[in-house]
Amino acid sequence: MDTAHFMGFGGGLMWIIWVLVIGVVVWLLFAISRQDRSLKTASPKEILDRRYARGEIDDETYERMKKELE
Repeated sequence: MDTAHFMGFGGGLMWIIWVLVIGVVVWLLFAISRQDRSLKTASPKEILDRRYARGEIDDETYERMKKELE
């Protein structure tokens, strides 16, 4: 049996494993950074704007609440 043949397969397999490990680490770092941004609290004005954009409140209510915030 030629052991050099098997070592070549193992070497290539190790590259694939390292690429996968690095990919998982990069993905985890990206996921953690996105989570941190989503935990940022929105200002009352931003919340009001989102509610208006979604149609949860009408024009009159939006204007009244916007004046109350100022």
